[in-house]
Amino acid sequence: MSLSLRLRTFLMFFGSATLCAGLVAVSHFFALSRLEDGNEGSAFLISAVLSGFAILAVTTQVWFLFDENVAKPIERLAATIRTRAHAGVDALVDLHDARFLGDLGPAVEAVTGKLTKVSTQTDDAVATETARLMAEKAHLAMLLTEIPVAIILVSPNHRIMLYDGQAADVLGQVHVPRLSASVFEYFNEAELRAAAEQLSATKSEVLAKVQCSQGNLRFELRVKKLKQVPGYMILVDGTKAHIAPDAERPLIYDFDLTEQDAEHAIEDTPLEDLRFVVFDTETTGLMPNKDEIVQIGAVRVVKGRIVAGERVDQLVNPGRPIPPASTKVHKISDEMVADAPYAGEAVTRFHGFARDCVMVAHNAPFDMAFLNRHGRICGLDWDHPMLDTVLLSAVLFGDTEEHSLDALCKRLDIKIDPEHRHTALGDAQATAEALCKMLPILSSRGYATFGDVIRQTRKHGRLLKDLN
Repeated sequence: MSLSLRLRTFLMFFGSATLCAGLVAVSHFFALSRLEDGNEGSAFLISAVLSGFAILAVTTQVWFLFDENVAKPIERLAATIRTRAHAGVDALVDLHDARFLGDLGPAVEAVTGKLTKVSTQTDDAVATETARLMAEKAHLAMLLTEIPVAIILVSPNHRIMLYDGQAADVLGQVHVPRLSASVFEYFNEAELRAAAEQLSATKSEVLAKVQCSQGNLRFELRVKKLKQVPGYMILVDGTKAHIAPDAERPLIYDFDLTEQDAEHAIEDTPLEDLRFVVFDTETTGLMPNKDEIVQIGAVRVVKGRIVAGERVDQLVNPGRPIPPASTKVHKISDEMVADAPYAGEAVTRFHGFARDCVMVAHNAPFDMAFLNRHGRICGLDWDHPMLDTVLLSAVLFGDTEEHSLDALCKRLDIKIDPEHRHTALGDAQATAEALCKMLPILSSRGYATFGDVIRQTRKHGRLLKDLN
């Protein structure tokens, strides 16, 4: 016979009270038996101690039963609801886990099932429209590729909000192209700023010869004022910028950057305004002070979305044989890294890719130990803000859950191709997808800024013993 939640709660408290009363009675009976020895004080002291221990034991047992059968299932139900509502994950409600919660489990399943049905209908409509827009985007990107001019749109605060395939080649001659990066990372700030400041209501285009930020290249730029939105456009003639004729990359853009306010202090920056680099490393072993990097993989996340085309997939020559046991895990052999750059060069390139971003990894201290060691050798400061998805998982799903990368991806319905698991880019991509799904859940919990999230993750630092 199924009992209601209220009746179960009543029986639990009634049973606890009855058991405590019975144990106190037994303690008093024991005390009365000691009265025959004429040692009343000792007898009643023993009775009080026994009663206290008995009540403590009952309370502990009741708390344990309540925690296992009520508190934890309620937390899991709440996490399931938020995951389905804010991350679009069709997570099933564990009705067996919630079996002592009366009708709460089935009620949650009914509500979330209805929500999933409505969400699916909406997603189908959005998917159709998205497919149409993506086709138009691909067509536009193809047309732009045929035009031998690189196009870069820059926001009022001088951040790149669009670049095409040709512009990716131009920017790549200086640095790794990155959406939302400062344009001054690529072009000389004083020269480009002077050209942009010449734009006015009567002068909508300026011709300028501008050096790259490293001073080893000079470009002839046309700087044009945008008519409908704030900011400006940079055009680079392909014949004077060494654009590869067969270069063809996605059209990368984020027009929300035109509306972005002035920069916040990192602690006060809303999660949706943060720029993330999600990365992973593969190594010769598990000892950062002795082992070496053999691969670095990374993707960028801007406005809560993975930026297509902006990634690092770099093999690294460790300068030593790779142990067979390590090769068995990540499938990287000595032959594969024979012509790859050494760690100093690879880490320096990655440092540039991660500039001005929050770095994210799964069990970040392990990967950062390698980067910090080579950073000290190369004179690089890895002072980037950090987030760890092990800790984010603990914040959202509780300490008692498993927080490995596989468990997190399963919880968030993220599929990892077995061939890409334990490759640096494959694991970085999976971690980035998990981050993108966790960000809206964090916001729904009231953790709206980077500082809010960091304060929560500090409560779970001991969980970093979990490895991916």
